[in-house]
Amino acid sequence: MATANNKIKIFLDQIRRKPFQEPLLFFIVPILVISLVACAPKFGQVVISKPDEYKQIYEAKEKYILNATARVFQEKNMGANVRIDREKERVETDYIVEGEWRTKSIAQVRKLNWRERELVLSVITEKKTETGWEMRRLLQKEQYLNLFDTIELAIFQEIARME
Repeated sequence: MATANNKIKIFLDQIRRKPFQEPLLFFIVPILVISLVACAPKFGQVVISKPDEYKQIYEAKEKYILNATARVFQEKNMGANVRIDREKERVETDYIVEGEWRTKSIAQVRKLNWRERELVLSVITEKKTETGWEMRRLLQKEQYLNLFDTIELAIFQEIARME
């Protein structure tokens, strides 16, 4: 019984400690919280002057890459009225407007050598402001890489469908 009372007294003493006796928690925790709040990413707040372009190399013919890219643009709703320009080897969409945001996607295929083609992808996102439409960075590199993976899978499906 005495040991239980001693344990309770020790526990109550620990609870009654003044916060100034724990300087580590008193100073470090608020600094960490302030740092995290200050560094929190803001959704679509990075204003850019020209759209981001990311590149990926595929081992397929232009027609397969163009068809696959157009299909992915349609499936992912990355723009309205998806068009393939076979002369310029380009896939382009019109702007799709949702609230204060509008999005347009462009993909350009370039022949590197007899078996490799480079796909240059750009997703243009703009936000409506008082002064007009401002271009914003909405997609990061990771999202572009996921999009390239989806396009690669669609390329294999296009090749299998055509043969």
